[in-house]
Amino acid sequence: MAQTVFITGTNIGLGRLTAMSLLEAGHTVIATMRDINGRNREAADELRAAGAHVVEVDVTDDNSVAAGISDAVDFAGSLDVVINNAGVGSSGVLEAFTSDDWQASFDINVFGMQRVTRAALPFMRSQGSGLLVFVSSVAGRVAFPFFGPYNAAKFAVEGLAETCRVDLSSLGIQTCVVEPGPFPTNFVHGLMPASDTTLDAEYAGLLDVRQNMLEGFQAAWEANPGQDPQIVADAIVSLLAMPASERPFRTVVDNMGMADAVGPLNQASDAVTQGLYGALGMADMLTVRD
Repeated sequence: MAQTVFITGTNIGLGRLTAMSLLEAGHTVIATMRDINGRNREAADELRAAGAHVVEVDVTDDNSVAAGISDAVDFAGSLDVVINNAGVGSSGVLEAFTSDDWQASFDINVFGMQRVTRAALPFMRSQGSGLLVFVSSVAGRVAFPFFGPYNAAKFAVEGLAETCRVDLSSLGIQTCVVEPGPFPTNFVHGLMPASDTTLDAEYAGLLDVRQNMLEGFQAAWEANPGQDPQIVADAIVSLLAMPASERPFRTVVDNMGMADAVGPLNQASDAVTQGLYGALGMADMLTVRD
């Protein structure tokens, strides 16, 4: 069934692939990004040509987010799915990240998702249904070296999504989390560096390890063509096609062995959550019925 989908961060990477795949699946797509008449004009034009309704949204700005959601509802008349995809990585030694670096990471990766979700909820509540999809990361379950602000932000996204899951289920609004592994998108090239470069000499050895790790990702991608970012877009499209009762809360997407590692962690976490909510007599808060 065709649905109206609002998705953030569609100018590049996973967001763009997902928007295109949703269009191919027959959905109405409101594709959002910053600077649609400037540096992202080409991406915006390509999405429009494919059938998307393109809206300028800066997820770090409350007014921009509210205007974007309003535009989407005015255009489509409904708001069935919100995909919180916009995000930015970070890379550097922990001490070199300043408080401003941490705030910048959280403003996009966490508060951006909260802004979009909060702006969408009045419309989803009024129709008594909706699906929230949070694009997290395996780095939201297991911390990776040199990704300090990104790790912490994605852990926070997981907590935000878990809260949405239980607080919104009785309103007919379902929550899902998608956890991609590392993929050969623009992610590595767009990593936010640590601002305090005065520490580079003192951390020269660790910075070499960091560089080797990033180069190792590149080598792993070249050796594993199955680690195609399209599989993340396909996983999201598949989630939308499922009945609510069959949608998993968490979906790991990876062909480099991380799904095998993180999958058991997610299963154990779900068992603990189910047990705790069952003991408190609130197990019904974990699911939305079809």
